[in-house]
Amino acid sequence: MEVQALLITFREALEALLIVGIITSYLKRVDHREYTKYVWLGAGLAVLASIGAAILFQVVLTGFAAMGSEIYLKIGIMIVSALLLTQMVFWMAAHSRDMKKNVEGKMDQFITAGNVVGMVIHSFLVVLREGVETVFFFAAITHGNIGAAMQGWGAATGIAIAALVSYFFFKGTMRIPLKTFFKVTGAFIVLIAAGLLVQAISMMQDIGLIGSVMPHVYDLTWLLPEHPIDYEHYVRDHGVAPVFSGEVGVFLKALFGYSSMPSLEEVIAYIGYFVVVYLLVASRRSQKSAVVEKPPAAALDENKKRVM
Repeated sequence: MEVQALLITFREALEALLIVGIITSYLKRVDHREYTKYVWLGAGLAVLASIGAAILFQVVLTGFAAMGSEIYLKIGIMIVSALLLTQMVFWMAAHSRDMKKNVEGKMDQFITAGNVVGMVIHSFLVVLREGVETVFFFAAITHGNIGAAMQGWGAATGIAIAALVSYFFFKGTMRIPLKTFFKVTGAFIVLIAAGLLVQAISMMQDIGLIGSVMPHVYDLTWLLPEHPIDYEHYVRDHGVAPVFSGEVGVFLKALFGYSSMPSLEEVIAYIGYFVVVYLLVASRRSQKSAVVEKPPAAALDENKKRVM
């Protein structure tokens, strides 16, 4: 859970800090430092609102638990989180290149109109979006115990790393492009999303919401049990210990959705998820290649003149 929290908070906090940093740096560059305080005001209000959203979310989860419907809410949160995490990776890949230009263009409009309220609202919404997404993802990876994720070392470390990366980026001392950072962290985020999807399917099968054609495709308990209890049971039943500890299995399950005895549906969903992601990536690359290879408008006009 802590590693998941670290990766999620790193991605979300980094995106928010980069946008706020771009805004404040631009205001300083165009000699409008007086607006900087309004940007930070909006960001600060968004942090408070995100904490409020976390508390509200926890209250809702507790209410569902009291009604005996908590498991259904958890399943829904895990599925939606898997989709949101995937969308987040693709969104950043598509917008990271033009992010600075778009943000600075927005600030130009606010400065020209003297729209201080617009600056506060803009920075508020930017940070709030990341905060609410983080709360939602925390609910998914902790099965509803948002407070545990917020108080753990993973969330704090993720925010600290994001702050350091942002600091060195704006100081001009960071040599590694942010695009590379987002690609590497994006790969881990995709793995987490796949794990959440598979765990949601497993939970639906556990409560009988969906069936299974083949409950156990294979059994890797001898190699890597899914839980310390499975480790103990294997030792009791076979007289020998599995190759790896159950603690390793718990870690991999929490991080990537590992299962020592997956159903056929879990295996298909896991593989199918990566196939879909690969096809989406391939489609985006082919679209970019088509745009690059397309002749410029001037060249097309010249060709038309020659034909005429």
